[in-house]
Amino acid sequence: MPSPHLPLVVWSPSTRLHRPGAEIWVGVATIGTEVPERVDRILDEALSQGLEVVEATAHDDDVLRDVHDADLLDHLATVHARWMESEIPDLVGQRKVVPYMFATRAMLGGLPGRPPAAIHARAGWYCYDTMTLVGEGTWRAARSAVDCALTAVDLVASSDRRAAYALCRPPGHHATSGGFGGSCYLNNAAVAAEALRRSGHERVAVVDVDAHHGNGTESIFYSRGDVFYGSVHVDPGAGWFPHVVGFADETGVGDGIGATLNVPLPAGSGDAQWTEGVERLAAAVTVHGATALVVSLGVDAAVDDPESPLQVTRDGYGTAGRILTDLSLPTVLVQEGGYHLQSLGGLVCSVLSAFAG
Repeated sequence: MPSPHLPLVVWSPSTRLHRPGAEIWVGVATIGTEVPERVDRILDEALSQGLEVVEATAHDDDVLRDVHDADLLDHLATVHARWMESEIPDLVGQRKVVPYMFATRAMLGGLPGRPPAAIHARAGWYCYDTMTLVGEGTWRAARSAVDCALTAVDLVASSDRRAAYALCRPPGHHATSGGFGGSCYLNNAAVAAEALRRSGHERVAVVDVDAHHGNGTESIFYSRGDVFYGSVHVDPGAGWFPHVVGFADETGVGDGIGATLNVPLPAGSGDAQWTEGVERLAAAVTVHGATALVVSLGVDAAVDDPESPLQVTRDGYGTAGRILTDLSLPTVLVQEGGYHLQSLGGLVCSVLSAFAG
């Protein structure tokens, strides 16, 4: 029987169904990096490292609806079918849902605004960028990723196993309560944190080590004191996504004052500054008094990653894993970014191996 000290890997074959094909960036279709093969590369490496792999079990929408607005969930579940029923596929040949307008503050000018009737306009009511396309399999994949996160919570909450890893795809930390973008549709880490709260942990922490700030996760818990959110990421003020949030002076509002900590870093920082940032977050988790931990495990800060601004090495990720392991908390690790297929699995397992130690 596998040791309870080895992190279980939870996955679902359905997470491969999301096939965006491309991203529309500054009006140009570019090759997408958030591809189904990411799942296989991580899975293969986990198996080669001797980690036990289990399939996710289906969960109801109870926790999901606490994290996301019902109208967003309905939109994601139905928008592709409605798009295909419209004139757009025949008119312009676009078979993926891509927004062309956004109801921003600049457009509304203080007016209340109403959900648009046209499906091509409604696409931009919920999605806040042109990069996050919705295809035929997107909803099933995103919903299966949520099941991966919830299954990982079940495994940690119902046994003496101290860590479980949810191989979530697509990633989720850019998804807000009522919207999505940044290649994210449903916020797997936020769902895991909420599920841990429901399992009996009064205070939970989310530590986000993805290269980019998890604006969605921060926003979901920004006014709550029971869930700490901490992130180390490339400085959005230097021109990096999500550009307008993720700054050090964002510390929460209302009951959540002091329960948010952002550690923005300059591009090219490397291992030393990045792991110091992880140490700051770990110390804040202890101060918060969390009794359970969610790790938003993006590995796109790595040296070889096409999205990488921070140049973190595999040793750096191993160090981060040990820092987080030393917190000695029940831990659910949730996959976020990481797009260099050749190194992806090894980077993930360098963190997981710390929990196996």
